[in-house]
Amino acid sequence: MLKKREIFRRCFENFEYDKIAAYGEDDVRRIMNTEGMLKSERKIRAVINNARCYQKNREESGSFCDYLWGYTGGKTILYDGHAEGKIPVSNGLSEEISRDLKKRGFKFIGAVTVYSHLQACGVINDHAGDCPCFKKINEANPTVKMKPDRDVGQA
Repeated sequence: MLKKREIFRRCFENFEYDKIAAYGEDDVRRIMNTEGMLKSERKIRAVINNARCYQKNREESGSFCDYLWGYTGGKTILYDGHAEGKIPVSNGLSEEISRDLKKRGFKFIGAVTVYSHLQACGVINDHAGDCPCFKKINEANPTVKMKPDRDVGQA
């Protein structure tokens, strides 16, 4: 997928979710006919669907950011062992969020994708302890140390 990122960026208007949410059948055909793009109509429709679900989530939560940080009480999670390289591809938190997003209508949104997003936005800090990003992320928000796969809601 990362190799196709620029194709996705062009097909989905630089990931502008409000524009994507307004897509119709002509847009689905246009994207399907783009050279190098995924040829799965279900996945293309899922992107459009997820943009609409994202809008609804934003209306309900104030922002998608607020929705995600609500799971940790606004704290960055530091899991025991992760700074030493013991990093999973998913965990209990990402599974819980994935289940909730699916209940809200999102498609093709699994625990691995959610975990990667939580890492990318600093909800989970999995950088090595000696990485400059580790310190930078920890200075941006309060932190909480947890054992791997500890139930969420206890942060």
